[in-house]
Amino acid sequence: MTTPQKPIGSGFGAQTTADEVLTGIDLTGTLAVVTGGYSGLGLETTRALARAGAHVVVPARRPETAREAVAGIDGVEVDELDLGDLASVEAFADRFLASGRDIRFMIDNAGVMACPESRVGPGWERQFGTNHLGHFALVNRLWPAIERGGGRVVSVSSSGHQISGIRWDDPQFTQGDYDKWVAYGQSKTANVLFAVQLDALARDRGVRAFALHPGGILTPLQRHLEKSEMVDRGWIDEDGKPLNPAGFKTPEQGAATQTWAATSPQLDGMGGVFLEDCEIASPAAANGTRGGVKDYAIDPAQAERLWALSAELTGVNAFAA
Repeated sequence: MTTPQKPIGSGFGAQTTADEVLTGIDLTGTLAVVTGGYSGLGLETTRALARAGAHVVVPARRPETAREAVAGIDGVEVDELDLGDLASVEAFADRFLASGRDIRFMIDNAGVMACPESRVGPGWERQFGTNHLGHFALVNRLWPAIERGGGRVVSVSSSGHQISGIRWDDPQFTQGDYDKWVAYGQSKTANVLFAVQLDALARDRGVRAFALHPGGILTPLQRHLEKSEMVDRGWIDEDGKPLNPAGFKTPEQGAATQTWAATSPQLDGMGGVFLEDCEIASPAAANGTRGGVKDYAIDPAQAERLWALSAELTGVNAFAA
């Protein structure tokens, strides 16, 4: 069933926290994988899921840092994973699959934003490679456990997807000048298209997929931005304090939509749509105002095309004939 891209009246909103969307939900006996689940929104997601009874696996590029961050949270384990390194992705997936466990909730939360031009893997542009291709390879390699779990895959995108669609003629930025924000926008569009195509492929096998904008939150995701740039954007003042007009959420509020996407019974039987503020988002307004999802990010034809490209680049496709 194709889910309409329109609100369902969830009763939640921008100020809802991850704990609030889990009220009355018992996750005892379930397992969640949260990439980057030791910092920012990922850490709050890990905390909320664990408090609700889930066992949470946190793959981390810096496992020792991750273990320090999640120390004291019951039911959390950390393993090593570098999304920019296909060998690391394969090694993590092999270790997990060898454990014989099922994945009920797969939350692709880790990412980089507006970083200087650099390359990962076999020469991929870093943001496209880390935010999209690394997660693409990870989910496909973990697919046996995800399918057995019969749950959901959640792709954390951003309103930044509105900056750029997929640059089909040059997705790796090998030509012309590099624009860190266009590169970020492309990677976030890729996150949405990934969920659209995964849902189309997986729904008959009992797994649904969602993409989402968590909201604006000041977290370590902004580590590549100069203070002056954040001041110019109206995010913080000259003393580094957040400005309320920027509409920033707390980390607990920012983690709510991905937690809702993974666990809410309100979304049973649905999938392949873009969420924001614990609700199915409306299409983006034609007048350019923020909010909603661009048509190109939920276009089934572009989603299928990106899947084929990603499978070619990573050499992994769990749904190959």
